Amino acid sequence: MQEIERLIQLLARLPGLGPRSARRAALHLIKKPDTLMEPLARAIGDAAAAIRTCSSCGSIDTTDPCSICTNPERDKSQLCIVEEVADLWAIERTGSFPGCYHVLGGRLSALDGIGPEDLNIASLVARVSAEGIKEVILATNLTVDGQTTAHYITERLEPTGVDVTRLAHGVPVGGELDYLDDGTLTAALRARRSL
Repeated sequence: MQEIERLIQLLARLPGLGPRSARRAALHLIKKPDTLMEPLARAIGDAAAAIRTCSSCGSIDTTDPCSICTNPERDKSQLCIVEEVADLWAIERTGSFPGCYHVLGGRLSALDGIGPEDLNIASLVARVSAEGIKEVILATNLTVDGQTTAHYITERLEPTGVDVTRLAHGVPVGGELDYLDDGTLTAALRARRSL
């Protein structure tokens, strides 16, 4: 029973799963060990062994640098700044952005004790200077912390002379990119503006 309780506790840590949902998920897995539990365990193990963090943009992939950074068809002069990998995936789903990305690994938050040194901001500034980036698109979430992060990055990038734009306000205030539909994200990318 100890192994089952551990499984339930681990499942309950996943977003969207509370203790009851985790218990139901665990029971479902246990009922189908050959067709669900064992393949899932193998897939998790394989993913854990293969996943790498891109040394260039901070995304995750099975290669370093990632497949986006090494894609010759990408516009290397455009850099879209996102808080998390989930935000990058949300924009990629739209198929409307031809450039590259930079994942911050979070957002500035005084309440949570997250400062600029805790995020990939220094590497962003270095990357913009070294790679000849012409436009930086700030796609941080439209929360108070996301807005604070965007303003901080704008100030840090000002000496580089790069054009800094922001997603248009088609994204609802307080909204998070990963939860938006593709049409809203596409419209927001197309209607971005300078700060």
